[in-house]
Amino acid sequence: MLARQRQALILDRVREDGAVRVADLVRDLGVSDMTIRRDLEILDERGLLEKVHGGGTSISGSAVFEPGFAVKSSLQQAEKDAIADAAVGLAEPGMAVAVSAGTTTYALAQRLANVPGITVVTNSIQVADVLYRAGRPDQTIILTGGVRTPSDALVGPFAVAALRTVHVDLVFVGVHGMDPRSGFTCPNLLEADTDRALIDAGRRLVVVTDHSKWGVIGISSIARLDQADTLVTDAGLSPEARVILSGAVRELVIVDPVSGVSSHIGATDDDAVEHSATAPPDFRAPVALSRGADAH
Repeated sequence: MLARQRQALILDRVREDGAVRVADLVRDLGVSDMTIRRDLEILDERGLLEKVHGGGTSISGSAVFEPGFAVKSSLQQAEKDAIADAAVGLAEPGMAVAVSAGTTTYALAQRLANVPGITVVTNSIQVADVLYRAGRPDQTIILTGGVRTPSDALVGPFAVAALRTVHVDLVFVGVHGMDPRSGFTCPNLLEADTDRALIDAGRRLVVVTDHSKWGVIGISSIARLDQADTLVTDAGLSPEARVILSGAVRELVIVDPVSGVSSHIGATDDDAVEHSATAPPDFRAPVALSRGADAH
């Protein structure tokens, strides 16, 4: 295999998986460790990937880069769990809620499975699957149609058309990035259209995202910062970002993944109010009901 062919294959793997390991490439391509490291150096010098210890990763600042669901699931897992624990308390029994695609919203869906009587509208295959597998007979899960993205979102005209026919109490949205000028953004144009339709369907918008998304700008904006009623994030958020966000969103919730303590900051509040962000009680008591007719 020519060097150019090897490098093209390496790039394809990085685009698909978000990262590659030297050891895996040596085994799969049947070349030496030194050859793979040289290929990674060349691709790094060309600005096509970032060479790191033991392999290479995608350039995360790209406005259109979108790693697969499995890759994103492995990042900031403790933060995502803490954010989900705090956010699920906003969903009350009997509510209709919408949930966007993403790994933070997937963590949230695992908690929503314990909330009785809710209807969940989602364009996420992963979110719908975790709720369906939970098997609560008193919940209804509605999955939109659409074209599947690397993050397992269903997007495009079919998804948008479906979302324009529904109205929900609460919308939970995960984002690719957040920035003072660009607002909340997405790396996929079709998914951005779908996210905007999802937001329009709800009375209240709750954005769930970890601190690493601050300063990241995707190719398309889905909402201004001040459109969020609540933003739930983690304690890794910088002091500068906290000031900007607390002045923009109606309520900023910052969760410490280690202690489980969260700070609630209103847009006009001078001081944060702290309390324990523990998970909600387990509602999964046996119920002699059949599943909702629209469950998928």
